Amino acid sequence: MKRLIVVIFVLLVSQISAQTYEVGAFLGGANNIGDVGRTNFILPSGIAYGGLFKWNKSKRYAWRASVVHGKFTADDNKSSIASRRQRGYVVKNAITEASLGLEFNFVEYNLHKLGHAFTPYLYTGVTYFRYDFNYFDAGQLINFNQTDGSFAIPMTVGAKYRLNQFFILGVEIGARYTFTDNLDASNPSKSKLISNQLDVDFGNIFSDDWYVFSGLTLTYTFGRKPCQDCFE
Repeated sequence: MKRLIVVIFVLLVSQISAQTYEVGAFLGGANNIGDVGRTNFILPSGIAYGGLFKWNKSKRYAWRASVVHGKFTADDNKSSIASRRQRGYVVKNAITEASLGLEFNFVEYNLHKLGHAFTPYLYTGVTYFRYDFNYFDAGQLINFNQTDGSFAIPMTVGAKYRLNQFFILGVEIGARYTFTDNLDASNPSKSKLISNQLDVDFGNIFSDDWYVFSGLTLTYTFGRKPCQDCFE
């Protein structure tokens, strides 16, 4: 009986300490960097939330997929730039993104051993997102209640700490360089919705917009230890 208890204990410990996958949630804030509103790199003006999944392929990197939804408000009246305050534009937008890429750990991050673990990390990959399509006409924001889509390059820096054998807490700041200049309704593409005769572009039309998601992640770890590690 004692031997059976020992065997069961060893099997349980091996399963508990052999975590390969993570699934969890992201909660934080969103802000934009563009031609309307403030120019602060990190200053959330709306909430952001979503889910993420990680496949820890080694102690140094993990494949990562996520879906995040966020809202921001770009308000000229809160800008430090006098010309923007005088203009007084206000834009609200919502973004839903799907991202896939690689998360790189600065130090070895071993989830297959008991005890705490901590590391800073970087994440990048490719992101596709949808956002509200708006433009200004004679100072008035025109909303078609339609969305447009574009790609972005995510550049995220963060740090994560394993609370116990099942949960990992992280904090991260992720800037997205987009391939659109219309998150703030400053440079809409001409289409059947907008007359080519309307002069609706303003700001720096040669610089695309950014948006930032910053906040906390909490993930649950699970999965068997990769078989290639069984002989270590």
